[in-house]
Amino acid sequence: MIRLDKLLANRTTWSRSEVKNLLRQGAVQVDGIPERDGARKVDPDAQQITCQGKPLPGGAHLYYIVNKPQGFICATEDRTHRIVTELLPPELRTKGLFPAGRLDADSTGMVLLTDDGDLAHRMLAPKSHVPKFYLIGLARKWEDGYADALAAGITLSDGTVCLPAEAQPLDVPGNDAVICLHEGRYHQVKRMMAALGNHVESLHRVAIGGLILPPDLPSGGCLEVLNKDVENLLKSQKIAVVVSRILTNFSSYSINAGR
Repeated sequence: MIRLDKLLANRTTWSRSEVKNLLRQGAVQVDGIPERDGARKVDPDAQQITCQGKPLPGGAHLYYIVNKPQGFICATEDRTHRIVTELLPPELRTKGLFPAGRLDADSTGMVLLTDDGDLAHRMLAPKSHVPKFYLIGLARKWEDGYADALAAGITLSDGTVCLPAEAQPLDVPGNDAVICLHEGRYHQVKRMMAALGNHVESLHRVAIGGLILPPDLPSGGCLEVLNKDVENLLKSQKIAVVVSRILTNFSSYSINAGR
């Protein structure tokens, strides 16, 4: 349950004073009945709330995945770069949305935007080890010893020891592979492959936990994650499942990855 005025302020671009005026004017309805008391507790998952005849987006929290193109950064504000929240249509850019996790500016793929701090903490906490899967394009061919080395835990050039990672090359033309990480260090995939003597030319995140990026979601596109699917973000899945999905829709994923 949440105060009606707080919900309206969080779900719209209106200020608290503007919300008070809308309530005073009878422009807000709860289950079809005008409501003027901003202190009233409501359940956005169970009740229909409209303002000026339009339903409020989402339930208690909002969850969107975006297929990030190159050039966007995972931040809520920046003076020099475009930010991932700009990928949402203007009517969905409500206050409080932030990217749960990061992708480098030159990397592409799945980013979760939410206002649910608890979920983001559970996703990003080291003890959770939520897996994240990346489709990578290498400068040189995948070598047989890479998977074993990654599974043992790569030591980076600065002495940092990474957690064991899973990896599997793709049976397609080119030098593509899928890597699964259970942590999120700075430029980690690129630095791990550099430690193995190779170079990552493209990196496209294709899954977080048990939720896979839809292959038909275009670069720059967004999609709301329904409440029933949110818990999938915290689940694990086998790398073979992700690889199978990528191989079935490889042209879509490779196009979105800019290759």
